[in-house]
Amino acid sequence: MDQVEETYIMVKPDGVQRGLVGEIISRFEKKGFKLTGLKLFQCPKELAEEHYKDLSSKSFFPNLIEYITSGPVICMAWEGVGVVASARKLIGSTNPLQAEPGTIRGDLAVQTGRNVVHGSDSPENGKREIALWFKEGEICQWTPAQAPWLRE
Repeated sequence: MDQVEETYIMVKPDGVQRGLVGEIISRFEKKGFKLTGLKLFQCPKELAEEHYKDLSSKSFFPNLIEYITSGPVICMAWEGVGVVASARKLIGSTNPLQAEPGTIRGDLAVQTGRNVVHGSDSPENGKREIALWFKEGEICQWTPAQAPWLRE
C-alpha cells in the first residue's frame, strides 16, 4: 500500500486578495486529498523568516518577507497518498510563466514574486511546516465518507 503523507499548502496574500481561495481548495478536494487543517492567518515577520530561512541569503529575501506579511494567508494541512508530489504538480512551476496550463500557477498567476500559493517540497518539510504554522489541536484527524472510493 502507498504511503500516506502530509503537506502544507499556503494561499499567499495575493491569492487571498484576489479571491482565489475557494478555487485552490477545490482543486485539492477534487484530487481526493483530505483537508486536516485550515485557518486564515496574519503572518508575523518572525514566522515568515523561519518558514523561508533556507532563502535568507537570497537578494529577494527581504521583499519575500514583506510580501508574505503584507496581508492574510490561508494555512492548510492536507493528507493523502503521494500528496507532496501531487500537490507540487497541481501547483506548477515557481515561475508562473513557465507553469503548465491547468496548474494553479499556470492558470492563476503571472509573476514569480506573486505566485499565489506555496506547497511543501518534501514529506519532511510538510511535517515541519505544518508544525510551524499550526498549534497543537488545530489539526483534525477524520475519515471522509469518500475514502473507500479513493484507495484500494
